Amino acid sequence: MSRIATFFESSENATTPRKERKKVLIAYLTVGYPTIEATLEVVPALLEGGCDMIELGIPFSDPLADGTTIQRASHRALQQGVTPKLCLEVAHELRQRVDAPLIFMSYYNPLLRYGLEAFCAASAQGGIDGLIVPDLPPEEGAELERLAERHQMDLIYLLAPTTTRERLRLVAARSRGFIYVVSLRGVTGAREALPTDLEDFIARVRGITSKPLCVGFGIATPEQARRVATLADGVILGSRIVEILESSEPRSIGAAAGAFIRQIRNAISPH
Repeated sequence: MSRIATFFESSENATTPRKERKKVLIAYLTVGYPTIEATLEVVPALLEGGCDMIELGIPFSDPLADGTTIQRASHRALQQGVTPKLCLEVAHELRQRVDAPLIFMSYYNPLLRYGLEAFCAASAQGGIDGLIVPDLPPEEGAELERLAERHQMDLIYLLAPTTTRERLRLVAARSRGFIYVVSLRGVTGAREALPTDLEDFIARVRGITSKPLCVGFGIATPEQARRVATLADGVILGSRIVEILESSEPRSIGAAAGAFIRQIRNAISPH
């Protein structure tokens, strides 16, 4: 069983109603933004602030699912020479420092170029527990699923609000660890408000599967995180954290990120 699956099982008491269980908090960072040193500093700070898992984004030149904030971060990281190989090295270094589940988020092209078998083997050796590949549909994911399973990692699929019932069943059957529920139509990025029909979408997914559901895209405030936490098993934040890193002084970058996460954790934790 993967570290991710074990975490959800340990977080969920079968005798406790689902809405009263601890909500999992996942933070996204672009590896190497603003620097490699910052990534190594911020990850422990996020965990100390209340995060449960960390999503490490591998910079890519054509991040189709990402908005301008993460696009800028990826562009700058690429300019500074951040490669998948360097991301693997960073993951290995982080694994020496933290015990929490670590998840790589990457588009398919960098993995294919690296070599799927080689990448999965190196990821597992470096302490990675799961993979999120936004542009890989389950219809084309069998090979990566097989390799990820061989190396005891979870391949986590995304579900969009436009997903049909038939495809929802497919994603629910194939996703491992948890299902990444995309809260809105469009790309990543902080939003002033989340969709009004989010409750209906989550209910539709919940009617198909009992697997853990973690909601991401557009979540930027404690109030939005609280709303999502009443619906799902986990909350994923990315763009707002990247914005905080972008606006913080280097000497206070870890403290700023950790302080924000504490606000989110206080908002979503059951009382």
